[in-house]
Amino acid sequence: MGLKEEFEEYAEKAKTLPENTSNENKLILYGLYKQATVGPVNTSRPGVFNQRDRAKWDAWKAVEAKSKDDAMSDYITKVKQLQEAAAAN
Repeated sequence: MGLKEEFEEYAEKAKTLPENTSNENKLILYGLYKQATVGPVNTSRPGVFNQRDRAKWDAWKAVEAKSKDDAMSDYITKVKQLQEAAAAN
């Protein structure tokens, strides 16, 4: 299985993570997903009154130096960590 296929598989698995997954972890996954699928941030930062989208934008911006392949690999690793943590609880 290639990296892209594995990434797509784990993107589906991420949808089944527990609801109590922390916002911090959700933002990490969001940033890596956007970097892997879109590349570097291509929009302007949302305004101060839109905190949710601003946090998502900041999470994406934080990983913009990663290549798409590195972002895919890191995303897979993070989903695996979160699955293991959920299974341990």
